[in-house]
Amino acid sequence: MLPIIAVVGRPNVGKSTLFNRIAQERISIVDDTKGVTRDRLYTRANWLGTDFILIDTGGLEQAEVPFMDQITLQAEIAMAEADVIIFVTNVVDGITSDDEYIANLLYRTEKPVIVATNFLDDMNRQENLYEFYTLGFEHVIGVSAVHGIGIGDLLEESMRQLGPKTDTAYDDATICFSLIGRPNVGKSSLVNTLLGEERVIVSEIAGTTRDAIDTPFKYHEKDFVVIDTAGIRRKGKVSEKVEKYSVLRALSAVERSNIVLIVIDATAGIQEQDKKIAGIAHEAGKGLIFVVNKWDAIEKDDSTMSDFEDKIRDGFKYADYAPIIYLSAKTKQRVHTLFPVLETVFENQHRRVSTSVLNEILQEAYILNPPSLQGQRRLKIFYGSQVSTEPPTFVLFINDEGLIHFSYKRYLENKIREAFDFGGTPIHIIFRAKKGDV
Repeated sequence: MLPIIAVVGRPNVGKSTLFNRIAQERISIVDDTKGVTRDRLYTRANWLGTDFILIDTGGLEQAEVPFMDQITLQAEIAMAEADVIIFVTNVVDGITSDDEYIANLLYRTEKPVIVATNFLDDMNRQENLYEFYTLGFEHVIGVSAVHGIGIGDLLEESMRQLGPKTDTAYDDATICFSLIGRPNVGKSSLVNTLLGEERVIVSEIAGTTRDAIDTPFKYHEKDFVVIDTAGIRRKGKVSEKVEKYSVLRALSAVERSNIVLIVIDATAGIQEQDKKIAGIAHEAGKGLIFVVNKWDAIEKDDSTMSDFEDKIRDGFKYADYAPIIYLSAKTKQRVHTLFPVLETVFENQHRRVSTSVLNEILQEAYILNPPSLQGQRRLKIFYGSQVSTEPPTFVLFINDEGLIHFSYKRYLENKIREAFDFGGTPIHIIFRAKKGDV
């Protein structure tokens, strides 16, 4: 599970600029829960080989402004889930009453806090840093998010506070899967049912990072690990409402998985949050299976299953490769159908295509449907090669990256999928201009 660093502070202290700087301008908004003025933004970042999840939060202040309750709740959830918190302040303004208010919130988290005093563009402001030690935190680092000053020192200290990596490594043949979904869709019941099968040998161990439990088990002599999030650790307002905002937990569980099961409540149908959660797994390149739970609780006719499939395909157009399983964790109906699909998706994730066969497919696809002219030029595909698995990733060498249209990329992906079984896994196609060719 990746560690989490949250960026907090009052409005207009440069939090988002710092967020972008740390993310090196490669922002991937995995989730942006609608309904509040300022949502949390998530991205995966890296510092000197250490990957982590970075969260930007809304500006906190004491004033009664619209949606402040929601903004505060979002920030409190981020702080509760974070391993390290970066508290952004303004070296020009000095300490304000809102800074003191936020500091009091941070004391209660008992998390490592680093004060990043922003706008240190003028070194004459260096002496102003000492004032911020009165907030009561050990680490105060002057930065300029705009110019990149002090960012290395800030991240070095963040890594020290995270401590050494402790993730458990499993054998390459072990299938690690997680169950992701909205609250009350039956994730825990399904985990219990899977582990309660007569032919399953269970040996439960505590996860190596907080809020996750890894449970290795065998099914038909095959090694699996189910990754489940632990219960809420704290009581109070944040704990009561944190399950409404399950994206953080989904992010962490997805990172440790080969395959992600998107659990959907058949009685409630597809919700907007389901789409966001599935998007996390898709963007991360993980194997994806839709699991429609509580299938026993709805009335059925000859078209019920096909109608539900149509709704899933319409709601998750980006994941039309993902298989769909209908089951009931409560009655154990059709639960046995899950394991063969897990094994098939895992096999497809690791499938390798020979370069010669791949190029035959690409050449045939090009002849059947040549790219359209763009001005006086046309896209040329010289050759392609598979460079990695999980997800299967292909590099195609072409004459000009500017001639790629998303519809033609989609066409090539479909042709590759028609030729090879990549069911259940996204595939990535990367285009690179071949030097010296036009």
